[in-house]
Amino acid sequence: MIKKHLFLISALISISFIFTKSKTLFYQPSYFPKATYNFNKNPLDSLTIELGRALFYDPILSANNTVSCASCHSPYNAFAHTDHELSHGINDSIGNRNAPALFNLAWQNSFMWDGAVNHLDMQALAPISHPNEMGSNIIQVINKLSNNSLYKKSFNKVFKDSTITSSKILKALSQFQLTLVSANSKYDRVQLGTDVFTNQERNGYELFKKNCNTCHTEPLFTNHSFENNGLQIDPVLNDFGRFNITQIDADKFKFKVPSLRNLSYTYPYMHDGRFLSIKEVMNHYTKEAPEIKSYSVKLKIPIKLNANEKIDIIAFLLTLNDKEFVFNKKHQYSNITELTKE
Repeated sequence: MIKKHLFLISALISISFIFTKSKTLFYQPSYFPKATYNFNKNPLDSLTIELGRALFYDPILSANNTVSCASCHSPYNAFAHTDHELSHGINDSIGNRNAPALFNLAWQNSFMWDGAVNHLDMQALAPISHPNEMGSNIIQVINKLSNNSLYKKSFNKVFKDSTITSSKILKALSQFQLTLVSANSKYDRVQLGTDVFTNQERNGYELFKKNCNTCHTEPLFTNHSFENNGLQIDPVLNDFGRFNITQIDADKFKFKVPSLRNLSYTYPYMHDGRFLSIKEVMNHYTKEAPEIKSYSVKLKIPIKLNANEKIDIIAFLLTLNDKEFVFNKKHQYSNITELTKE
């Protein structure tokens, strides 16, 4: 009986330790929906996260060792970029879309503006192999990492095996990105009861819930769907959005609804970066609804706001900025030498 009790106590201590460790590595806010990522298939581990962090910042993933994931996804811009409308890649190549921000990825089941990738563990393959982004492929990446003594040592330290595989690379990148949880804005503090909105922010919040919440559903501020928001097609890019993946006419010009969190850090806006300010975005959504076949039904009733109401909504949107997330040193640059230190 004593042995049985000792076993149960030991088991409870182990479970408590696992829960505490998991909670430390991944934050699940109480008012967020349950994360959809399957952590059982890729359990978070601090060493694996650090390996993924080093890989994220290392241009070795690109064909000519000049472009890293962070080249388009800067931590200081909530893992988006602000210095150009479209992503830039190797050999000064220009992509055809604006680099989306990376945070709260554990709640997403589709990735890229057109949903071309349906699992975070596979997402990195797209930019690695895109000719205008990293211009490489996973076999080349494996070969380069395998010929790097520091990476061989690191993979052995993390996985107890120095053999470098695509699965290990991709899961390490996923683990780092899963830790990018943005949930410490003023809005979040209000949800937790530790802060309050100003009158203007509260009025903007009510207007937001009435006019914007259907697509930009709180608390993640996206419904993860694909919508045609009435943007005129860029004749140079000629981007058909979701249609490129599904080949369904009704999906023409539909793009993934982005989160509105951290807007001050993630401009320019839209899939092609055409709008430089939140004010421009507001003006777009309050103009007359266009006569477009696949135009979102959620937008067919025009949003009518006067100048003061627009300002109030913008005041609310600014409460979604998470300064602590953007400047969190745990998310910033790291290289593989840090992991190989004893």
